[in-house]
Amino acid sequence: MIDFSRISRTITNYVVLYGMKILVALLILVVGLWLIKRITNFLFRLMEKRGVDPSLIPFLHNIANISLRILLIIVVISQIGIEATSFLAILGSAGIAIGLALQGSLSNFAGGVLLLTLRPFRVGDFIEVQGQSGKVHLINIFNTVIKTGDNKTIFIPNGPLASSTIINHDVEENRRVDMKFTIAATNNVNKAKEVLFRIAARDTRILKDPPPKVVIAEMSATEVKLLVRVWAHHSDYWEVFYNMQEQVKEEFEKEQIV
Repeated sequence: MIDFSRISRTITNYVVLYGMKILVALLILVVGLWLIKRITNFLFRLMEKRGVDPSLIPFLHNIANISLRILLIIVVISQIGIEATSFLAILGSAGIAIGLALQGSLSNFAGGVLLLTLRPFRVGDFIEVQGQSGKVHLINIFNTVIKTGDNKTIFIPNGPLASSTIINHDVEENRRVDMKFTIAATNNVNKAKEVLFRIAARDTRILKDPPPKVVIAEMSATEVKLLVRVWAHHSDYWEVFYNMQEQVKEEFEKEQIV
């Protein structure tokens, strides 16, 4: 005959034993997640205070967060009663399978490490890559975020980005601004060059060293193309470019240069 009372006691004992372990594990999980949030936020503020490169801060913050969460999961699993070694063996086997399934993501992770190690650009730099251009906003583990001039947000995977040709406009402090102005061949070229030099001289954003240059780039029977080259701080590039266009139009009209 089935001893229901014995079965009931056995079930009760298991419920009490494992129920307490599960409750303790849940408590550890909740407290652990709270502590991880506090620790990672503290590390974030500390890195900002110590002047760590802004490009590295989000990446290191994410790495610390993920590492602490993995450690917390191992502690919680051990508390329930599962052997940590067995769990790590299962995790390793699952990791191989997941790694094969997520080769692209791993490539992006490796690309992120390369970008932060080699540093072809930093947060705030204006770059051109893969047909896109904008300021680097964030360098994450798997992708890099750039903001375009018209405030679009572009997410570029780090894998292809790390192996692409990257044009960084902000590595050097100064940039050369090249402009072409076409005048009719009947105009006095020397007079046109004097006007261009005068405009460049009165713009305080244009550097004196190297000095501005105005040369004939192309000419034909009907027109002459004048090439203007001036240097400016990279943050003043577009202001100098657009201001020159306006000033040249006004001055050419005033001097009757067609």
